Amino acid sequence: MGLHTRINSAVESAIRVGQGGTAPAKLSDALHYACTPGGARIRPTILLSVAMACGDDSPETTNAAASALELMHCASLVHDDLPCFDDADTRRGKPSVHRAYSEPIAVLTGDALIILAFETLARAAQYSPDRAVRLIRTLSQQSGMPNGICAGQGWESESKIDLSAYHLSKTGALFIAATQMGAIAAGQDEEPWFELGARIGEAFQVADDLRDALYDSTTLGKPAGQDDLHGRPNAVSELGVEGATKRLKAILGGAISSIPSCPGEAKLAEMVRLQAEAIMPVVKTNAAKAG
Repeated sequence: MGLHTRINSAVESAIRVGQGGTAPAKLSDALHYACTPGGARIRPTILLSVAMACGDDSPETTNAAASALELMHCASLVHDDLPCFDDADTRRGKPSVHRAYSEPIAVLTGDALIILAFETLARAAQYSPDRAVRLIRTLSQQSGMPNGICAGQGWESESKIDLSAYHLSKTGALFIAATQMGAIAAGQDEEPWFELGARIGEAFQVADDLRDALYDSTTLGKPAGQDDLHGRPNAVSELGVEGATKRLKAILGGAISSIPSCPGEAKLAEMVRLQAEAIMPVVKTNAAKAG
């Protein structure tokens, strides 16, 4: 079974739990709508790759961790698109949840997905209670305050923004969760995996800043130019296109060198390298057009 098939199967299984019983039809449908199609599933792919590099001795625990992380990510996108934040009409090339179902349903969808993420991890306690508790703790830390994705959103309401803290929370947090939860799911210590997650997260933030500045809405599958529109700090405004591209290369190189020693270290390094290649050519091509 390929990684994407494994992830999608785990996410679908988790969503079915949320749709069980006599559930309200619109909200039930919106749970599935918010998570499919799944795009690149980058975060759970990293989680699975780390778990496999560490032995993946409890696949059921790993699957629960991957699906919970993706549910949390999808919940954050639903809330991020709301009128009180980005007021985005599209996401992944289709109407955002509040446009497709209504604003109240979108708020409830994001809330329900967050709760479902933690329920998914709680259910994994049947395989390894200790790992399930550690997974819940890690996802909580990287989702809430003071350094999780809630903090990342909160920084946007501040008059003065700590750019490093903002990026670490807004984008880095769930990548840190990905690497650390992958290690936990495989029974390993999560602390050595913090740096890899932070570096990957920073790389994707810089890449996202470049895409937001250089792409149109059709290419992105969501509104473009949001950083300028909302006056957010970003790598392009700070470093320029060329400087941000150089920064991205340096971060990705550092990410590979930060991989902790593990049985599947070489294969994991290749996965990170492939992710880097997936970003760089598109950025360079569009940067050339912009120049």
